[in-house]
Amino acid sequence: MMLKLLIGNKNYSSWSLRPWIAMKAAAIAFDEELIPLYEPGSREQVLKVSPAGKVPVLIDGDTVIWESLAILEYLAEKFPIAELWPADMRARGHARVVANEMHGGFQALRKACPMNMWLPPKTRPQPDDVMENVWRIDALWRDCRARFGDGGDFLFGGFGAADAMYAPVVSRLHSYGLPVSAESRLYMDAVMALPAWREWHDAALKEPWVMQHNEPDWPLVRGV
Repeated sequence: MMLKLLIGNKNYSSWSLRPWIAMKAAAIAFDEELIPLYEPGSREQVLKVSPAGKVPVLIDGDTVIWESLAILEYLAEKFPIAELWPADMRARGHARVVANEMHGGFQALRKACPMNMWLPPKTRPQPDDVMENVWRIDALWRDCRARFGDGGDFLFGGFGAADAMYAPVVSRLHSYGLPVSAESRLYMDAVMALPAWREWHDAALKEPWVMQHNEPDWPLVRGV
């Protein structure tokens, strides 16, 4: 039976992007079902399969996994050949640390700069708490690349679960024109050059749904 991934709007749903881009980049076959966020009946539709009532949700037969990082862990166990986590124990431990830091942190950046794929990139100055998040992410990326990135363009060489966790951050830093080091900019460019990224991005630009609170230039909206 084919895996099925329930996701939200590709323009806005940062948590949905994480397992989706990991599966696409690893050539893991799956069907997707998009449930628009905050539309009438959307939460009830998700509640039919997930008690959390939120996307993403991975369905594998009678196994249901919700929450992005849990989905990535499940996929890593089910498809070890995909190498979603580094083979080296030291690198693998560090990859899990930085993935969990993303999972539980950077609240200021998330709140001030919601993911918005169709937002025209330009510099949008942010308060100090947001910039502290940006500087920490920049340092984290540079450290991962310096210590574990030999042999590839991503945090631990090849694209993996840690990169998937930071993919929405790449979108945020790019769209809001937030300053990063040259090393981090090269990393962002590598993520955005992935065919999987382009597929998600292009689909996002075609979506009709608008979430006003995720539109920093409101009432100006690109794409509709």
